[in-house]
Amino acid sequence: MATGTADFVVIANRLPVDRITAPDGSTMWRTSPGGLVTALEPVMRRNGGAWIGWHGAADENLKPFEHNGLHLVPVPLSDDEIAEYYEGFSNSTLWPLYHDVVAPPEFHREWWDAYVRVNRRFAEQAAKVAKPDAVVWVQDYQLQLVPTMLRELRPDLRIGFFLHIPFPPAELFQQLPWRRQILEGLLGADLVGFQMPGAAQNFVRLVRQRVGHKTHRDMIYLPDGRTVLAQAYPISIDAAGFEELARTPEVIARAAEIRESLGSPKTMLLGIDRLDYTKGLRQRLRAFGELISDGSLHVDDAVFVQVATPSRERVDQYKILRDDINRLVGRINGDVARIGQQPVTYLHASYPRSEMAALYRAADVMVVTPLRDGMNLVAKEYVACRYDDRGALVLSEFAGAASELKGAYQVNPHDINGMKSMMLEAINASPREKARRMKAMRKQVMENDIDLWASNFLRELTSVRDPHAKNPRPV
Repeated sequence: MATGTADFVVIANRLPVDRITAPDGSTMWRTSPGGLVTALEPVMRRNGGAWIGWHGAADENLKPFEHNGLHLVPVPLSDDEIAEYYEGFSNSTLWPLYHDVVAPPEFHREWWDAYVRVNRRFAEQAAKVAKPDAVVWVQDYQLQLVPTMLRELRPDLRIGFFLHIPFPPAELFQQLPWRRQILEGLLGADLVGFQMPGAAQNFVRLVRQRVGHKTHRDMIYLPDGRTVLAQAYPISIDAAGFEELARTPEVIARAAEIRESLGSPKTMLLGIDRLDYTKGLRQRLRAFGELISDGSLHVDDAVFVQVATPSRERVDQYKILRDDINRLVGRINGDVARIGQQPVTYLHASYPRSEMAALYRAADVMVVTPLRDGMNLVAKEYVACRYDDRGALVLSEFAGAASELKGAYQVNPHDINGMKSMMLEAINASPREKARRMKAMRKQVMENDIDLWASNFLRELTSVRDPHAKNPRPV
């Protein structure tokens, strides 16, 4: 693909591929797991699309390349930039700030300087790759300055931005020393998408208060005559793909094997999360441990399997959390386990999608209790895999998914006693009650999949470019 010939450009912190080393020492690229590339792949193929992102290694310049028919454009990052832009400003400043300050954010000027520098590099790459009047979709909190930087370089482009994590209320966002620059960076987009309506309202309110632009409901009016639309687009999953995987004989057999290896318990509870302080792992495990220790559940009847995928292991807060969870699991198992029967099975590892589907099929109760989450797709994946309408979902009311999955047993993850009560209610509910709840959730998840999410966003993005168009052309 020659420079400047992509009609549709995706910009994300990471390329949708991982480099793997074969036994013979050769390297190859493998498509990363995740619904975003699945949803956008057809659009990219139809429109000669390109995906711009970092390829995962420090201090390495790679030329653009093709993988499975997709045009991928690597953006280089130095080791210092990974430490300051990614681990620093993105994940030690913005991530905790946007997640209700569950951990204290750190504000360092050199981190901000690296964030600006890297965002500019992404914008400049997109300006080279995009065809005249192309559609560009910028993804997530690591790249919030890209929309305005790109618009300055290429005012002809249609630019969309989607934030995959929560956007905080003014009281929290205003702590950020570079609050105005972030808001102005996002205003380079024609359409700014959020997971929840409240997040979009937070953004519009802050633009009005801090930047001074006129607003009306979800529309922002810029002095140059341009308008920016801020709306909610709750993200979803490849629901049909997960159900199809869950129905395969291999996954069904593996699910039975998992239960047998756990001692064929009466009830298997399951948590699957990145190892992150926003996910509420401590509170969840404490609640389950207390149910065992106070006799509400018996160690012979109930087990909790917690998968914690390694995450951001060079960031201090994550190292502390890893050690805390290890100690907590050890204490629970040390207090109430019997020989050959431990209540908590803790797996600090990553697993392929087929193993996740088998775990979803094996579990009687899925426990998803983040302290704050933009959406939480694990909850939706569990529901998609429960084609028999069995199983129960215990879900934090602070996950974006709670507004859609009304059939879940919703909890305040800060309330340990309330979480214990809701876990017991989910365990002891009648099969009929569980089926009623699961059917409602499955209808929501199956009808509102990631394809619908992407097409809704892109349809709106193409229509907002010309507010006078009566029949905007979908991408």
